[in-house]
Amino acid sequence: MVKQATLQSNKVPRIEDPKFAPDNFNIQNQITASSRRDRIKPPIDLTKGSIPTCICLDFEDLKCFEVVERQYERWGVIFQNSLAIQPSNPAFPSYSGLTVLMGAPKSGFLEASFLHPVNSVSAFVTSSQRLVLSAYDRDRQLLGQTVLPGANLANSDSAVSPNTLLSITANNIYTVTFCAFDGQFVLDDFRFCL
Repeated sequence: MVKQATLQSNKVPRIEDPKFAPDNFNIQNQITASSRRDRIKPPIDLTKGSIPTCICLDFEDLKCFEVVERQYERWGVIFQNSLAIQPSNPAFPSYSGLTVLMGAPKSGFLEASFLHPVNSVSAFVTSSQRLVLSAYDRDRQLLGQTVLPGANLANSDSAVSPNTLLSITANNIYTVTFCAFDGQFVLDDFRFCL
């Protein structure tokens, strides 16, 4: 007879858990950041560490099919393998506004690196496959993962609704990755907090 043990860290959180509710983030000091330098100067100096509690990126200032990398660097985050789109496929609706981020040109993968460590990252996601949000420290050591258990496309028979909030909380997050193996996904309202 084979005995099995389950580690606490291997438990997959369920989307129905209360911790996925937007109200549970207790966001008291949040700003919505623009990618355009000519719009509004950031009310923070990232070099001095005076970062508000949370920064939310809604992507509405991005042009459709714009490669997204350093547009939000002044807010403390750099993206890799990211493209701004306005989905024409109704299966991938935006959460707010018209513009979302998609992992491209390598489909099913998107990375965000932070100039200063953060303690919480979240985004509203719609995916054609199981999606894993992973957080890493400065040395690329895994801090934790959150899983969207399966596809949540709009107008499908999925038990999970589109634009499901995925979040991860850990000390000293320097990088997060979104991975939908052999799938497509979009994310909206990307938020990071101290």
